[in-house]
Amino acid sequence: MKRADKVIISCAITGSIHTPSMSPYLPVTPQQIAESAVGAAEAGAAILHLHARDPQTGRPTQNPEVFKQFLPAIKERSNAIVNITTGGGLGMSLDERLAAAKWAQPEIASMNMGSFNFNISGAGGRIASFKNDWEKPYLDMTKDFILSNTFAQIERGMTELGALGTRFEFECYDVGHLYNLAHFADRGIVQPPFFVQAIFGILGGIGPEPENLMHMKATADRLFGNDYYLSILAAGRHQLPFVTMGAILGGHVRVGLEDNLYLGKGELAPSNAEQVRKIRRILEELSLTIATPDDARRMLQTKGPQNTGF
Repeated sequence: MKRADKVIISCAITGSIHTPSMSPYLPVTPQQIAESAVGAAEAGAAILHLHARDPQTGRPTQNPEVFKQFLPAIKERSNAIVNITTGGGLGMSLDERLAAAKWAQPEIASMNMGSFNFNISGAGGRIASFKNDWEKPYLDMTKDFILSNTFAQIERGMTELGALGTRFEFECYDVGHLYNLAHFADRGIVQPPFFVQAIFGILGGIGPEPENLMHMKATADRLFGNDYYLSILAAGRHQLPFVTMGAILGGHVRVGLEDNLYLGKGELAPSNAEQVRKIRRILEELSLTIATPDDARRMLQTKGPQNTGF
């Protein structure tokens, strides 16, 4: 693993897992997403991981027309690296999932590194009444859902977006996903340095135990040597302990309302910025230095904001 002297904070602004009924603070409209993203950047996030939602219902959408309503505003008001999802919303086709990133041509796009059972049916367990008709069926259907990321799908995404100069946040939900990335690296389809996002706590992926983080890091060290940066995210209440552990090990961190709606036990996070401020305080108390967006660009060798499509 490359050991940087500065820690990259990524912030995942809205995602496609949580639904509007779960928190009044979840950004839904383009204006809300833009404001929340800019606030996270001002708080110290070097990378903004972005999904879009239907402004009327809050349902996840990959329609580039919706992204067009907030990406230029974020770019105008922030120097942060924009990272566009290719995971999209659950149940979308690959064409739908790639559409926004192919239009935006961002510095970074996410790339899921394998198919797996993705069960978030329990996420709405405390919701007595949902605001929108789509929310409960969307969650419930994941009891019988496979998040499809076949080798052919991954190669297509890497090839089409790579041709635009976009680099990747390689989302690895289990150990096998690291080997999948190594396969594409060995074939020369993607080039180092690799930005590996190890993900813990999604039902169907690797569990949120410290031993699993150590195992993921040891496996990535063996496969990629000094050719990768490790970033950590964990779902729900595991978010802050896990990302802190990852930073202590020399890695980078991801927070945000996509991954966790809370700031502390029983306390909803009022904004993405508050989560960024909290992890920044923790990191600085550990005498770690926070990377600026331009620091992150140098580390990850991105093409720069002037070469994006928005």
